[in-house]
Amino acid sequence: MKQAPRHRQRGMSFIGVVLWGFIIVALAIVGSKAVPIVIENMNIKKAAVKAARQGTTVQEVRAIYERSQAIDDMTSVNANDLEVTKDTDGKIVVSYSYERDIPLYGPAYLVFRFNDSVK
Repeated sequence: MKQAPRHRQRGMSFIGVVLWGFIIVALAIVGSKAVPIVIENMNIKKAAVKAARQGTTVQEVRAIYERSQAIDDMTSVNANDLEVTKDTDGKIVVSYSYERDIPLYGPAYLVFRFNDSVK
């Protein structure tokens, strides 16, 4: 008498499902806190590029940046935090640097450090 071959069951165990669920939830929580920081950095860069292209003096560059800052509600970099210089071609260069952190758990933080220079 022949026996039918036994097929091993495939799939994840309950513990595997719980671990994957925990990992996905943790990434979603960190992602939901990180996305606004990244979007704010994109807005800061866009405002700095606009200020560098439209302004001709340091005061004009800062005034243009302040208007954009008021519209886009950016709080990490003020107009006084901008470093405005000219390169060898005479183009205005706007530089800024700042950092933001996300508290994860206890003493653990996720730190974003932004340092950019735009023309």
